[in-house]
Amino acid sequence: MALNYVDVAVVIPAYNEENAIVDGVAEVHAVMSKLPFSYEVVVVNDGSSDNTGTNAEKTQARVLHQPINRGYGAALKRGIVASNSTFVVITDADGTYGPEYLPEMFELAKTADMVVGDRGAAMHNIPLIRRPAKWMLNSLANYLAQQNINDLNSGLRVFRRDALLSFLPLLPSGFSFTTTITLCMICADLNVVYHPIQYGRRIGKSKIKPTDFFNFILLVLRVIVLFKPLRIFLPAGGLLILLGVAKFIYDVTLWNLSESAVLAILGGFMCWSLGLIADMISRLHLRPGSGAS
Repeated sequence: MALNYVDVAVVIPAYNEENAIVDGVAEVHAVMSKLPFSYEVVVVNDGSSDNTGTNAEKTQARVLHQPINRGYGAALKRGIVASNSTFVVITDADGTYGPEYLPEMFELAKTADMVVGDRGAAMHNIPLIRRPAKWMLNSLANYLAQQNINDLNSGLRVFRRDALLSFLPLLPSGFSFTTTITLCMICADLNVVYHPIQYGRRIGKSKIKPTDFFNFILLVLRVIVLFKPLRIFLPAGGLLILLGVAKFIYDVTLWNLSESAVLAILGGFMCWSLGLIADMISRLHLRPGSGAS
């Protein structure tokens, strides 16, 4: 069945957001109806146990229902695949992202592959307990991507569909969807721009758990291995070689060469070799229009 084409598809994943979904959809319509685009709003009810699905059906959105909760990223992917448009907007259902920024973001999207709503360095509505973990995650991502990433996991974005679809198979089902697509597009040298926004106070409770931080770290490492493996393998190999040389020098002072020094040096060179092989695979297969599609 052919999907109806529109200029913009606004995809809103919703899990237990019964108190926010109606107003959220209405606010999106209020902004989009004033723009010179054809559009549709797609709400993906991600297995909610409250009245999110029922309330969403009362709005002007097309509602897709997941029978069970499959995750933020899975809901976004369902909505993206179920729509047909030139641009894709993603936003949250909890009231934290105001749609009033979309007109300026569409202007930027004329020459960009992804426009990110930049919440700024001082996000006042982020709980204090989550800020150290967020700083660590951002610092690691900035180092591995070799540039400053203004906002790694903002939930308000405008994409060109063709650029987004290139990476869809790589994107996870959980909250790390936005982190992954940021790193994928930056590491693939696509045009990513940022537009400052104000991050609002959420309606309802956050769905992010403390253990998600470790999943984010693992995901950052995985994506960098896919796109820029030398950023991981070269330092790791260099560290092993330095430890091996240091142990070798220590052993020489004792006139006793140990296996650990040799193994560390050999391990460093093996790490470099693996990095070079991974880099060749990345360049051949994991760029838009090749293996990432």
